[in-house]
Amino acid sequence: MSDNKNEFLRDYSLTVNQDVNWGDMDAFGHINNTVYFRYFENIRMAYFEKTSVNEHKNATQIGPILASTQCQFRAPLTYPDHIHIGTRIKELENIEQGEKRFTMEYAVFSEQQDCIAAKGEGLIVYYNYNEGKSCAIPESILAAFKNL
Repeated sequence: MSDNKNEFLRDYSLTVNQDVNWGDMDAFGHINNTVYFRYFENIRMAYFEKTSVNEHKNATQIGPILASTQCQFRAPLTYPDHIHIGTRIKELENIEQGEKRFTMEYAVFSEQQDCIAAKGEGLIVYYNYNEGKSCAIPESILAAFKNL
């Protein structure tokens, strides 16, 4: 994938925009590495809102749980900057009915540097909170993912 902004916006099914906060910088003069995971969480929650995941979880106690996450830092973010955070589900077309997990891909695009500053992934497992165990992704949620 290119670092071109237009390609970035086309490649990710959902994006959110935000300013970099001065208070998120660390003693080394760049955004602290832990902040990137908040960026990923912000876009993940926006995706879940857009696809009614949170509404379904509140009604049924069946929803996603983050099993693992990782980030590759490509360029240091600094204040001031405006970023675009994008997400998509990896190999969405290959997720079949009855599947219990999927991987979300994330990227953070820096306006100031005109490049992708970080990329990451999160392994999401569907979970029945009442029973305390994994379960299949509901068909309606999988359809919402594919429609986005």
